Amino acid sequence: MDAAWKHRRHMDELILGTTRLELRRGDITAQEVDAIVNAANARLAGGGGVDGAIHRAGGPSIMRECRAIGGCRTGGAVVTGAGRLRAKHVIHAVAPRYAGRPGDAALLRSAYAASLERAEALGVRSIAFPSLGTGAYGYPIDQAAAIALDACIEHTVHGTCIALIRFVLFSDPDLRVYAATLQRLAP
Repeated sequence: MDAAWKHRRHMDELILGTTRLELRRGDITAQEVDAIVNAANARLAGGGGVDGAIHRAGGPSIMRECRAIGGCRTGGAVVTGAGRLRAKHVIHAVAPRYAGRPGDAALLRSAYAASLERAEALGVRSIAFPSLGTGAYGYPIDQAAAIALDACIEHTVHGTCIALIRFVLFSDPDLRVYAATLQRLAP
């Protein structure tokens, strides 16, 4: 795999073939990408954190679509429109509630993989992820970062239509954890 590592003042970036994986601190609702990923709950009922921010910024049409879908299994992902957001789609991914169980990592990885599969099916060229499961669901950020980044790197191995995979982190400490993890995982 042809990979190149670049470090910039406010962003860390890894080039994997034709895909750029980048890390930023910021507001996921303000991203100008084809799809943003929502840290949803299994009932798609809205909530706090990233989920609440996306629903507030995107408006009521997202919730109407979520209600029509009805729910999503843990480790899965479903798609709605993006309402008033700059993105075209919202991919609602359901991470596990962290309990230290052996299956937690597989379910978290599955949430990222399912999101990327939905993005591929939509022909998405750019996607922005939050750190799934690390807020109210309690997944330790260092473990979650390794799973998230590895799942995305693995997705690019066999080629993808996605040219940009962006992680938008809420805080500087989270960004630092993701950057250190990316440097460790970079091929």
